[in-house]
Amino acid sequence: MKELAAQIGMSYMGVKQHCVDLQKDGYLDTSRRPKPQGRPEMVYRLTLRTHELFPVTSNAFTTQLLDSAQTLYGPAAPEKLILMVYREKVARYESQVKGETVFERAQCLVRLRDAEGCMAEIESDNNLRIVEYHSPILDLLRTFPLIERLETELFQQLLKEPVRRVETSVSGLYCCTYHVGMVPS
Repeated sequence: MKELAAQIGMSYMGVKQHCVDLQKDGYLDTSRRPKPQGRPEMVYRLTLRTHELFPVTSNAFTTQLLDSAQTLYGPAAPEKLILMVYREKVARYESQVKGETVFERAQCLVRLRDAEGCMAEIESDNNLRIVEYHSPILDLLRTFPLIERLETELFQQLLKEPVRRVETSVSGLYCCTYHVGMVPS
């Protein structure tokens, strides 16, 4: 609560009241996290219902178009179209992802991904990770697994480092972590 209050310039109690309201409306879920000393911390997390609030750049129409391309032009047609879109995306991103270090390039990439609605952030301790909490193309990811590989290749090409993609789902919420650099198997 303190972090959020500081980031948005509100009082602790103002943020807490908003969180309570969002919980009542089904957008937040709560749990308690024990601390070494004192009372446990109240932890809020988004629920599946929040997915509808974030940008989605694909839809049933896009999936239907790709399925129709397969019917008209054969089984490889959707993958060829997706590959073409990703080549254009890499070229567009390459002109915007700049930096001498992998961290600087990752910062640029996170800004681009965040602008697309991926809710992206960098985590860095001994290892660099880019974490995305939303996918605006989740329905396409599920229908066309090739996209997962292309997303990973896009990160590798822009960051100039090996990347391993790990997708998880907690309580049905999407989370994808891109491990950058020395990639453990």
